[in-house]
Amino acid sequence: MDRTDDDAAVAMARDGDADAYEALVARYTAVAHRTAVLFGAGDEADDVVQEAFVKSYRALRGFRTGERFRPWLLQIVVNETRNLHRSRRRRSGLEGRLAAVLAPDLAEIDPPDAAVIERERAAALLSALRSLPDRDRQVVTCRYLLDLSEAETAEVLGWPKGSVKSRLSRALGRLQAALTSLGDREVVADG
Repeated sequence: MDRTDDDAAVAMARDGDADAYEALVARYTAVAHRTAVLFGAGDEADDVVQEAFVKSYRALRGFRTGERFRPWLLQIVVNETRNLHRSRRRRSGLEGRLAAVLAPDLAEIDPPDAAVIERERAAALLSALRSLPDRDRQVVTCRYLLDLSEAETAEVLGWPKGSVKSRLSRALGRLQAALTSLGDREVVADG
């Protein structure tokens, strides 16, 4: 399904074709789920995605012709995840967290040295990413973990495109500094 297919499916879904909307759900469930997890929904990612699809279906009449469906939907997923964070803070007082998705759970097998090193690098990257302020973490997540374009990132986050470029540049600098700092701490701990 390409953009033309998305446009046609949205138009048919607006006219009440449930199968057309089901095709959109099937196409974008995986990326919506990944987005929810990467933005910190954790175990509640399925609920966030379901609510986002319900809200997007209800909002289809307001969907502007010519807009791209994917970033519009992901913006709803991000907003639902933000709502979850607000709800979590109200209920438990805990800060939002970024779910660990970069390294699979390989505890049951004995991986070769290369796999161990790769997992350690992924864990260090995740730790450094978690240490970033929310906006920095969000822009890096959209651009590099979700592989969104600058325009799509701007749409998802509700930022001007120029802000995406400047914030991404600053965020990458902070991420590099955090990784360097983590490396220094490992050297001190090993020494």
